[in-house]
Amino acid sequence: MSAFPPAREQQRKMEEGRAYSQDGVLSHLEMLEAQAHELALKQEETEQQEEKLARLKARVQELRLRRDELRAKVDLQQKRLLGKEGVVTSGAPDAAQPSDRAVLEWKMKSVQAMLQVFYLTGISGKLTKHGVCFCISTAYEGTYLDSYYLDLLTKPEVRIRRHSVPVFIPLEQLAKKYLQTDIKRFLSVLSDHLNAYVGRRYQADQLQERFSERLEGALQRNSLCNVLVFNYNTSGKNQTFPFSAKLLYGDLCRSLPTEAVISCTLDAPESLARRTAAHSDVFRRVALHKAFDSISSPEEGLDRAP
Repeated sequence: MSAFPPAREQQRKMEEGRAYSQDGVLSHLEMLEAQAHELALKQEETEQQEEKLARLKARVQELRLRRDELRAKVDLQQKRLLGKEGVVTSGAPDAAQPSDRAVLEWKMKSVQAMLQVFYLTGISGKLTKHGVCFCISTAYEGTYLDSYYLDLLTKPEVRIRRHSVPVFIPLEQLAKKYLQTDIKRFLSVLSDHLNAYVGRRYQADQLQERFSERLEGALQRNSLCNVLVFNYNTSGKNQTFPFSAKLLYGDLCRSLPTEAVISCTLDAPESLARRTAAHSDVFRRVALHKAFDSISSPEEGLDRAP
């Protein structure tokens, strides 16, 4: 029998129940506060990244305008040089043809001016005994990555002597198309290919490093990183991986996919299947590792049944 009268026993139990209830409310409140703090930190980090990206985009635009101005000056210098030094005495049979010395000086000045222009776009170079050696530096969203070298011979015609460009970059096709007629275009397109490749590779590496707990095994990719395949979930707390992704990069000069095929396992809840279209849209618009931040949040629980 209880040592307390029935009324006091009932009062004691009610007080204990209120204490347990208060403890539960406090625990839940602490959990909500922790989640709110975590979300605030993520939002602050996202805002900082967006501000940094906006500054970098503005800087890129500024450099492109400067590059265009320098290109215009180079073209003008070339025309003036040919007009000033390229014509011999009017009595000679080939009076309208530039002299060998004028052509050589024009080539040297053209190369030097071109080096100055490309320095602003991540391409630098120096004159060598046989021609010119270019260095193409690559970066993604302000992070400098790899540098590639291209040693060109300029006599009797422009051709590639040696290089460090990966074999899966279409260097030979680009050289056939541009090298003899427009070397500035050749270097610009080659730089686009290299920057897009390292950008895709960087995103894949970041995804594997930062979100390994949300991936089923290793991310599958080819050498060019223009095909990525992986299974994933959105919380990292579940051992199932209901989503499958296949990202295809049809434009090799871009670091974002042109097609994102997202599917769900057959036993996945309908609520997850409805999210595949939204995931596909995010993957095509946002860098891969940032897309995972966008589709994952503590309160969503996307990979749980409703």
